[in-house]
Amino acid sequence: CQSLPKTLPFQLLGLSIATLSTVTHYGLHFTLISDISLESNSYRAIHHAAFYFGICLSMTLILAALLSSAATVRESQCLTAMGFFCFALAFCGLIPAACWRYTHSTEVEDSVMDVYDLVYEEVRRNASSFRRHELTAIHEAFLCCGKRSPFGDTANVERKTCLSSQVRDAGQDCLQEIQDFLKKHMDFVSTLLGITIGFTVYGMILTSFLWFSIHFSSNLDRKGKYILR
Repeated sequence: CQSLPKTLPFQLLGLSIATLSTVTHYGLHFTLISDISLESNSYRAIHHAAFYFGICLSMTLILAALLSSAATVRESQCLTAMGFFCFALAFCGLIPAACWRYTHSTEVEDSVMDVYDLVYEEVRRNASSFRRHELTAIHEAFLCCGKRSPFGDTANVERKTCLSSQVRDAGQDCLQEIQDFLKKHMDFVSTLLGITIGFTVYGMILTSFLWFSIHFSSNLDRKGKYILR
């Protein structure tokens, strides 16, 4: 009897990654910024790439867990090798993602704040009534109001685009609120990436052990058997 790799944590981890990817892609804060951002802004590309990467990663982990379970039940070296390949594939995707996260630690925050700056300044110059609607939506989503601007009085913008309670309470600086919100989200993503890398290495070790166990057990079963001719 072969030892069964504990595949439930991998399935739960895959579902967690899929859930986080879906929330990040379809969440109000993220879709709002993505819809407003210009083509020249990098946020929209990051927004879509993160979603597809997360979904592919979650499917790979769940498939690896299912293959490992089936390999244990059927004592199949082929299924075990396929499970190892899936874990290795996930690991090869996770390492560049983790490196990108730490080498571009502020790119997401900067791109979102650039979007807010663009919309805010266009509203301040009364360039577009549609931009005023977008700025109001950002203020409502992030529960903030305006920003500190070196270009003069901003009270007029805040009266037009902030909730009455926020204007009365002087609101919260939106750039700071957006930065804090994204920092918490990215810290959670970084933590999940680290956990996933650890479990992926653990899965590769388990499937390797399982493959050798099945291989040597099969060889031992053949010993002592003779064929009469």
